[in-house]
Amino acid sequence: MSPFLTRRRAAAALVTAALLVPLAACSGGSGGSDGAKKKDDGASAGSANLTVLAAASLTDVFKKAGALYEKEHPGTKVTFSFAGSQELAAQVKQGAPADALVTADTKTMDGLKADTGTPTVIAKNRLVIATGKGNPKHIGALKDLTDSKLKVVLAAPEVPVGRYSKKVLDAQQLTVKPVSQEPNVRAVLSKVELGEADAGLVYKTDAATAPTKVDAIDIPDAQNAVASYPAATLKSSQHSAAATAFVKWLSTPEAQKLLQEAGFQKP
Repeated sequence: MSPFLTRRRAAAALVTAALLVPLAACSGGSGGSDGAKKKDDGASAGSANLTVLAAASLTDVFKKAGALYEKEHPGTKVTFSFAGSQELAAQVKQGAPADALVTADTKTMDGLKADTGTPTVIAKNRLVIATGKGNPKHIGALKDLTDSKLKVVLAAPEVPVGRYSKKVLDAQQLTVKPVSQEPNVRAVLSKVELGEADAGLVYKTDAATAPTKVDAIDIPDAQNAVASYPAATLKSSQHSAAATAFVKWLSTPEAQKLLQEAGFQKP
């Protein structure tokens, strides 16, 4: 082979190699971008396994809401963790893996500003006096709870419903000595349902979940407290787009219909 042909083939090989290098880089970059894009597209479409920390008083309605959301958003699964709002806040601060948070008061949510997105109030609630079915102790008003012969149970003061209870009792200058202070509103309701307490202060919506076991005595609006339920995404979420979509959905007509059917008030 002549030196000339050898030089030509060597030059051609160098040119080919120079062209292939950027093509390979572009191909690799494109593949990475497509992969990231697919992941983002999936998140924006709501496809994800979401974990939502929610106040105990939302237990029944959120189970229905989660089922409806999954039906409307194929590929998305929503798992709820229900507890008192103060317990949920502790979980968030400890770094528990979750995507969104819904509390039973704005105070708890405000204390987590560094960990959440901007909250949106999705519902409101009010207190009632829960008594045994048939109201055997003939309780008719807040002042009746001061009777030392009654076994009254309240939520602990660090729990939202406990703070609301204290607020309404203090406003009426009433002193109630509870036989126990519970970690969440469902625990208060359970004590009354089981007959371990004659009465307790719970949310209207919680009393409505046990119509065959408890009676709900209304508290006049002028003596009552309004509980607000804010919802927010968590900054630590691995599915931020899907979490945002779920939180926004809670304000849609479909979600609001479920909440109001459960006895919650409009936000």
